[in-house]
Amino acid sequence: MRWPHRPPGLRWPARAPRVHWPFAWVDVAWVAFSLANLAAIVIFSHWETIPFHFIWISLTLLYGFRVWSTKPTAWVLAVVMITTATAIGWDVFHGAQTVDELNEVPLMAAMFWLMVWHAQRRLAADNERDLVSDENARLLATQRRFLQDASHQLRTPITIALGHAELLAGELAGRPEARDIQVVVGELARLRRLGERLLVIAASEDPDFLHPEPVALDSYTIEVFGKWRPTADRRWVLGRLDPVIIDADRERLGLAVDALLENAVRHTARGEEIRLSVLRSWDGECARMIVADGGEGILPAELDRIFERFRTGSQLGGTRGTGLGLALVRAVARAHGGEVRVCSSPGEGSEFELLLPIVATPPATTDRADSGEEKLARVEEL
Repeated sequence: MRWPHRPPGLRWPARAPRVHWPFAWVDVAWVAFSLANLAAIVIFSHWETIPFHFIWISLTLLYGFRVWSTKPTAWVLAVVMITTATAIGWDVFHGAQTVDELNEVPLMAAMFWLMVWHAQRRLAADNERDLVSDENARLLATQRRFLQDASHQLRTPITIALGHAELLAGELAGRPEARDIQVVVGELARLRRLGERLLVIAASEDPDFLHPEPVALDSYTIEVFGKWRPTADRRWVLGRLDPVIIDADRERLGLAVDALLENAVRHTARGEEIRLSVLRSWDGECARMIVADGGEGILPAELDRIFERFRTGSQLGGTRGTGLGLALVRAVARAHGGEVRVCSSPGEGSEFELLLPIVATPPATTDRADSGEEKLARVEEL
């Protein structure tokens, strides 16, 4: 039935608006508790110390739950001081207590206000830390988006420029200008590698960065060994290969291993050893993929910062590195729930360990996996 006097278009509210009380149930409970203790101060005048301290202790506990701002806290403190002083004053007036008992009121108030001051300082520090954390998170997200966008947008023009430079280098072969164009080709290739690695590092924190699948790390290492051995005149050695299975993204893992091997080639001379191994940790929970070389090694001062971005050490020659290879290795390792470590001494070579969680161990294959002749035979078949 329509109300005849209601104007057209007017609607009753679907439900009554909710009333938001400024007090919580803990406030109401504290008020009731304090009133009961005030009555106890007056009624049991010779035992006023106990209910008096109950009021102040409960106020401290209440403030720990609520942490009011300064103005409401001052009002509550004033009310508590007045009411407790009045109740004790009543006892003093009737001769049940001495006037010295009134001194406890300002003392308790001073102690409470000191606690409030510390709590407000801590609250302000927590708020400041949250603001700084949020701002840092925003800046990191902005930086990551910028790196992704810049790397993606630069990829096409660098590839086009590199293609034209390589064509020009072919036409200028044997002429004096050939050396200059080779420098251009080398720097453009370095720029392309830098952009690709920046893109991978920036994307390493994204939830969909990895597409993991079970990977037999010993067989995977043999594949990598067979791919890299013809690329550089080094003494390539395939070390011990423990049969382990990890859950990894083959493409991302390949980028990390390639960066480690590229670093090993860059810091070794012709004929020096580069060794690949896969070892199971003593607890059986982690696989250690080791890339060791007999090159120039790393200075102790550089070890702590070797995995930072754009850190490039000295090298024996060849093309200059991007300074992002080892940073990419660390990003990929951590994305897999692992880590990367390095052990090196100047003049004695370096050993990089890629630590990855083990998913499973193939049964009854350990003895065969340690056979060096069989491993080399499998490599020759690639």
